[in-house]
Amino acid sequence: MISIIIPVYNQAEKLITALKSIALQKYTDYEVIIVNDGSDDNVEQLFSDYSRTIKSSNRYVFLNQKNQGAPAARNRGWRESKGEFLFFCDADAVLRPEALEAMVSYLYYSVGISYAYSSFYWGKKLFRCGPFDAQRLHREPYIHTMALIRRADFPDMGWDENIKKFQDWDLWLTMLEQGKIGYFIPQALFTISPGGTISSWLPSFAYKLLPFLPAVKKYQAAKKIIMSKHGLS
Repeated sequence: MISIIIPVYNQAEKLITALKSIALQKYTDYEVIIVNDGSDDNVEQLFSDYSRTIKSSNRYVFLNQKNQGAPAARNRGWRESKGEFLFFCDADAVLRPEALEAMVSYLYYSVGISYAYSSFYWGKKLFRCGPFDAQRLHREPYIHTMALIRRADFPDMGWDENIKKFQDWDLWLTMLEQGKIGYFIPQALFTISPGGTISSWLPSFAYKLLPFLPAVKKYQAAKKIIMSKHGLS
């Protein structure tokens, strides 16, 4: 079974859209754990209204907690979950119907692989992630949070709740240090709605040629934190 864990903070309408895409999945052996991280946009009521339209609503769990950030919300969902596989889904994501089926198929039959990930769209822009490459992972964050992970290979401490940016990069580096590697699925299996954590995306040349931009400064500062934690140069 896949445990789909969704942290949500003031994204009620997007959450419902994400849940509708989950309901259309070809792969149906899953549970959904939604962790409301202190939202004030009536997300619980909207979920309650939506849940009455779901035939197997018993597989959905809705949890509330004070605002602590996405890593803490993900950890709460992980600790409450029961699945053999973990899928940390963003509240502003829309999955293609074959997404879960593709990921579990690749992961289930791949010996020595701890997680499966794919390319994705951010709005209309395609982010091509590319094959797993440890050296590339040491240099840059290129694997999205929304990968399917073997529960047995997930770090004992879960997500680092002190990391505010590049939480996914930190997780994949932590797993790499434990000898856990990923597998790239050459498809775009989901779309992220603009306006979330990736909303400040800039073209790659900006990070080299425009270091004075506020977004570039924030990016470099956050990158420095991750590289320092993992002993990267």
